[in-house]
Amino acid sequence: MVLDDVSKSIIEELQQDGRRSYAAIGKVVGLSEAAVRQRVQRLVDSGVMQVVAVTDPLELGFARQAMIAIRVRGELEPVADAIAALDEVDYVVITAGSYDLLVEVVCESDEELLSVLSTKIRTIEAVESTETFMYLKLRKQTYSWGVR
Repeated sequence: MVLDDVSKSIIEELQQDGRRSYAAIGKVVGLSEAAVRQRVQRLVDSGVMQVVAVTDPLELGFARQAMIAIRVRGELEPVADAIAALDEVDYVVITAGSYDLLVEVVCESDEELLSVLSTKIRTIEAVESTETFMYLKLRKQTYSWGVR
C-alpha cells in the first residue's frame, strides 16, 4: 500500500494520541470525519497500522523484561514461529549478524524468566545458544516509525 501525505498525517495524529477523535484528525488533515474513519479502517485492514493500548509492564506486575539473542541451527522461520507462539514473548525478529533471532520477553519474576529460557526456548531442537540481556531501565520507547 502506497501512503499519500494525508494518510501519513493521519498516522502521525494517532501516534501522538491513539484516542484522538476522527473529527479532530479531520480538522488537521483537511478531511471529513467519515473520510478519516474510512482511511483509518483501510490502514488497519491492510496491516499498515494497528491502534492498541500500550501498557507499562512494571505497572502490571511484570518485574522482568529481557531481550534474548538466539543462535539457530538450520531454518530460522520455524524457530521464530515457535518462539512467537509463547505467551511471554512480545517481539521476535529474524536478524543478520552474530545472532539469528532477537526475542523480547516480559515475565513476572526471575524464576519465570528462567523457566521460559530453560523449559520453552532452549528446548526447541534447533536452538543452538541464547544470550540474555536484562532490562534495567527504559530510557526511550517510541512508536513514531515511518512518518517522522
